[in-house]
Parts: sequence; structure tokens; C-alpha cells
Amino acid sequence: MSQTLNTAQDIAQALAAHHAALLAGEAQWYAQAVHANDASLSTQTAGVLQGCRMLGFLEHDAQCIAQAWATQTQRTGHFLINAWPCLPQDFGIAPSPRANAFPTCPHTLGLYAVLPDAQWVGRMARAGVPTVQLRFKSDDASAIRQEVRAAVQAVQGTEALLFINDHWQIAIDEGAYGVHLGQEDLDDAPIEQIRAAGLRLGLSTHGYAEMLRADAVSPSYIALGAVFPTTLKRMQTAPQGTGRLNAYAKLMQHSPLVAIGGIDEVSIPVVMQSGVGSIAVVRAITGAEQPEVAANTLKILISKSIPTEIH
Repeated sequence: MSQTLNTAQDIAQALAAHHAALLAGEAQWYAQAVHANDASLSTQTAGVLQGCRMLGFLEHDAQCIAQAWATQTQRTGHFLINAWPCLPQDFGIAPSPRANAFPTCPHTLGLYAVLPDAQWVGRMARAGVPTVQLRFKSDDASAIRQEVRAAVQAVQGTEALLFINDHWQIAIDEGAYGVHLGQEDLDDAPIEQIRAAGLRLGLSTHGYAEMLRADAVSPSYIALGAVFPTTLKRMQTAPQGTGRLNAYAKLMQHSPLVAIGGIDEVSIPVVMQSGVGSIAVVRAITGAEQPEVAANTLKILISKSIPTEIH
């Protein structure tokens, strides 16, 4: 450690300044980032935790980073303030291949349209959108089954891959390509049953702790977000920004990745440079005056923006 980093405060402030691109939400003053139990930790661990809090990381994410940093330091023999952890082994991520892996899907899922009903699913599938998701909201089980069945039928004869949001049992029954679940669904969804049925599984994540939890079940892809502000749903975490997206994608590059949240034509190139292989959109298509034209434009932008090494 540098001679100027003798205290946890030194480390925290240097870390927050050096990694300012990972700031999300509003920066915290150092005093706000100090917790009572930090006194029982090593200077380095306390400093990393406090620096992560200053950058706006939620506590469970800050803890993941601090543990990974400690593992990295032990592995390399050096504590370096500029060496943000990015290797899977330092986060305890299991190597591939894995016995519990879900069926694979393309590493580059391309344009991923999240759509409200089967009519939209069919429309975008026929327009050549490579990946579509039915996010149909209803309390009527019969209506849900009818919509999922119609969506499965709507993609037949096209090359579109259809994921069903939330309704895993109906997705299994109706023969969908895959299912997409949120973090809250992991508490109750029968992961083994979904895997045994041969469906692909996509999981939403909003930071390090959720990424590690999702990766432990070896899904077919992991969604990272929200990258930018979105009004479509109430988010419990601040927009992650491209700085964090870059760090997440570097760590999780062994898995197909989907970036989601407030992404539009202007931001596609910088988002794709993170290394994700897909961008999910909602309003960029459903809110467009000419959805098919918008979808084609987005497809072209994504294809042109995929880094050469990912093609």
C-alpha cells in the first residue's frame, strides 16, 4: 500500500476518487460512509467498504467488492487502489463448464424486445427481432395462458427466440424457448424443474450481490440494469451507469449478457462497448411511430457496435 494510504479514510477517499466512473446515485461524504462495525475490520477492508459506500454501492454490493478485493490482495500479494476486482475467481465464481448449467442460448442475443402482449410478439418476430420477451401482466390465469400460447404460436416460422416473463409453469406447458425471472422470483421458483424441462433461463440483476446469486444457478443469460433512468417500473436501485456496466460485463463475460434500462439509439454504441451481447428495449419499440423501422434501426446499430472479439 502507498505510504499516503495509512488509514481507512485515506483508502476510502482515494478509492472513491480513482473509481469515480462507478459512481451511481449521489456521492456520500466520508462520515456518512463509516459504519460502527468497521472498527473491527482491517484497515484495507474498512477503507474499501467505505469507499464503495461513497460511490453509492448498496451495502450487500460493497461487502461483495470488499471480499473480492481482499481475495485479490491475498492472491497477488499487493493491495492496489487502482486495481478494481474483475476476475471471477476473486468473487468465488465457479469455473465453466458446470454440471448445473441451463441450456445455452446465443452469446449475442442482439436486439431483445420486451413486449406487452402476443400481438406485439408476433409483429416484432416477423420484423426480424432476434429475441423477444412476453411481459404480460394480468391476475387472470386463463388470460395469461391464452397469451403465452398465442405468443408461442406467433413466433413459429420465424427465427425469434421467445422468453416468457415470470410465468414459468405456463411457459413449460406451452413450449416456450425460455423464461425470464426477477430476483424476487428466485425465492420461490423451482429452478430444478425449469432446468429439467429444458427451458432457457434469464435472470435480472442490479449489482454485484444479485449477479453472484444469479450466476450460482448457471442461467442461460444474465440481464444487467437498469443502465439509465427508466420510468417503466419503480427501481429499488439507482441507475447503474456505463462505468458500472463495464465492470459488471468484464466480471461476467463467461455468460451471455443483456443490458437493459433506458437505452436508446444514441446510447447503444457506448453500452455495447462494455462487452454485453444484447440490449433489451421496451419503449424504443412500443413507443415508436413506426415500430418495425425502429426495430430495424436498433438491430443495425447493435450489430455494428458489437466489439470485434465478440463477433
